[in-house]
Amino acid sequence: MTSTLEWLECSRCHAASGTAAPVNLCRCGGILLARYRLEEAARTMTRTALASRPPSLWRYAEVLPGSDDPVTLGEGMTPLLPLRFIGSSLGVDRVLLKDEALNPTGSFKARGMATALTMARALGVRRIALPSAGNAGSAAAAYGASAGLGVDLFLPDDTPEPFRLEAAAHGATVHLVRGDIASCGKAMREHDQASEWFDLSTLREPYRLEGKKTLGYELAEQLDFTLPDVIVYPTGGGTGLVGMWKAFEELEQLGLIDPGHRPRMVTVQADGCAPIVEAMATNAAKAVPWVDARTYASGLRVPSPLGDALILQALRESGGTAVAVSDDEMAKGQLELARGEGVFACPEGGATLAAARKLVESGFIAPTDLVVLFNTGTGLKYPRIPGLRVP
Repeated sequence: MTSTLEWLECSRCHAASGTAAPVNLCRCGGILLARYRLEEAARTMTRTALASRPPSLWRYAEVLPGSDDPVTLGEGMTPLLPLRFIGSSLGVDRVLLKDEALNPTGSFKARGMATALTMARALGVRRIALPSAGNAGSAAAAYGASAGLGVDLFLPDDTPEPFRLEAAAHGATVHLVRGDIASCGKAMREHDQASEWFDLSTLREPYRLEGKKTLGYELAEQLDFTLPDVIVYPTGGGTGLVGMWKAFEELEQLGLIDPGHRPRMVTVQADGCAPIVEAMATNAAKAVPWVDARTYASGLRVPSPLGDALILQALRESGGTAVAVSDDEMAKGQLELARGEGVFACPEGGATLAAARKLVESGFIAPTDLVVLFNTGTGLKYPRIPGLRVP
């Protein structure tokens, strides 16, 4: 199993770039996407071959970067759980939860950091930096330690303590910044040591996306190489949603799924920070930065996602939509998942259940649809749930 990575393609101008050196955005400012020799990959990456491979995201080695020598902590192949009680309460026959809390560092961010740190190490990077709302920083610290790289994290000063503790325990240098993740990114790029590190920010380099796309590969494999009707996904930076849409295109080209039936993709955001929801409502090509972003779901407090155009493209091409929920609604969703199904989800996971209820009520989700919700991380890193009294 070897990677068939061939080149990088700009999502905006479609110019090609090489893969022999660390790179961030295209010269035009566009996001770079990894491209593979898919005809070659299809010869070895068959359904039969996949069935015998180890249960990690690196089972898809042919379509991942650096898979000959990965930085890995055992990430991927998380469970796809049937939500029997919640499905019944929603009036939907088949509702599943992709539970990313079982990844190393407790969230889906482990996927992207595994591939990004693999390539950073392979290309000679010695020190990385990124802004984070919490989970990405934790994962970068852990995978950076495993790869032997220095890590600088720029976190909002109100980031919950468990994230800061985890990052510090792994040896990362933590810089606390007043404001949201956009303020952290600005502080990082203006730092007097900025020239000494490689920028690993969301979608500012091409390889975090490749780890996240394995969510789509796993869904297809876990559903016997079919896809659900609807995917409900909490969207901050949007790498997971964009990655899955990329995965579905690759899966069709590899011949692993039949073309023509991709899921309707749903973005879920907090009503205190909903730039993608607003852009969908106004039919805009790009999102307007959200002013005064507020939500207790750290991962959804992203006022200006770099990948807004790619997120909107996936939503529109799929016939999907975007839904905003309140903090109280996502807190209720957290408790429903915990008490109804035994899953202690992060706030972002609770948000997907709250959104699903709205989508059932509106008729967007039909009773016969196969629906997949995403819990992107463990609830254990968040010190409070609004409205819940702890003894």
